[in-house]
Amino acid sequence: MSVRVSLVAAARGSSLLGERFDDDRPLDEAGWHEVQFAAAALVPLGAAELRYCSPTARSRATGQALGFAPMVQPALRDCDMGRWRGCTLADVTAREPAAVDAWLTDPRSAPHGGEPLLAFISRIGGWLDTRPACDGSIVAVAEPAVVRAALVYALRAPPSAYWNVDVCPLSTVTLTGLPRRWSLRLETGAR
Repeated sequence: MSVRVSLVAAARGSSLLGERFDDDRPLDEAGWHEVQFAAAALVPLGAAELRYCSPTARSRATGQALGFAPMVQPALRDCDMGRWRGCTLADVTAREPAAVDAWLTDPRSAPHGGEPLLAFISRIGGWLDTRPACDGSIVAVAEPAVVRAALVYALRAPPSAYWNVDVCPLSTVTLTGLPRRWSLRLETGAR
């Protein structure tokens, strides 16, 4: 039996330029408006048998606003960015350009002292692979980085592909399959 996992990217908590590593900001006003606008399309996902969310404030708030009443899953936390936590990419690049270059090019490196990209992708893949195999469905609201990591893992893409996946707030992707045998499912707007 296979399982269907729909991943919903959390609404935004700050502008793109204000995004900080491993940030736990709540939804901002624009994020709340985005959730209200997208709710009609996303609320049906709440019929899933299992509903989860990342432990971040904006993931929890997005799931609650959509009526999912999700259970927090610590395994769906964002990548641990160590001493870079709370900094913008521009801040870190100005201070540690060689470290940023290493982080972007070597998935095993963790110049920030946190979690290497490869370990992050593996952790998210481990969560996917331990979902119950059933003919039902699961929905999880997570940070965009978590959704990117899940896609890279499910498609068995090289870790460098992580940097080529753009996940917009409130975008949704569905994975179907069994542990270590995932397929990406693209659906039409009509269900």
